[in-house]
Amino acid sequence: MVLQRFLTAILIAGALASGALAQGTQVAFGGLRQDTTLPVEISADQLEINQAEGTVLFSGNVLIGQGEMRLSAARVMAEYTTPEGDETGRISRIYASGGVTLTSGAEAAEAKEAVYSIDEGIVIMTGEVILTQGRNALAADRMVVNLREGIANLEGRVRTIIFTGSGGN
Repeated sequence: MVLQRFLTAILIAGALASGALAQGTQVAFGGLRQDTTLPVEISADQLEINQAEGTVLFSGNVLIGQGEMRLSAARVMAEYTTPEGDETGRISRIYASGGVTLTSGAEAAEAKEAVYSIDEGIVIMTGEVILTQGRNALAADRMVVNLREGIANLEGRVRTIIFTGSGGN
């Protein structure tokens, strides 16, 4: 993980030096296209349930899985709803903080915080966002991922480095 961050930082620094800068951009995010109806599995070191507020707090080495997608963080607050006539609740929104990493296939994104609205299939990552797709890397202040369409919108000061052809091996 430290090596990956170091390599990503070098890629971003290269992008800054080459002047590849933009205010916002949209990228294909096919590796994180996700069936949002799949079950969500969560593991953590600790769990705290607040039924009055409809929340569950997971802390310590939190790992969330849904299909092939994985999200890890230090802390995750999950909101759940209990539809009328249903005896069990279901998670509707997840708030992750503390070294958030979202991965699927060859794509990975890191940020300080993330909010996953499960019903909408939208993940919003904020705070020093870094997206890697193979050898390519992008950085931004905010990234909105539409998991159903496999599209990510990066906003704020977007910095990128993109390898083309065989140059840069």
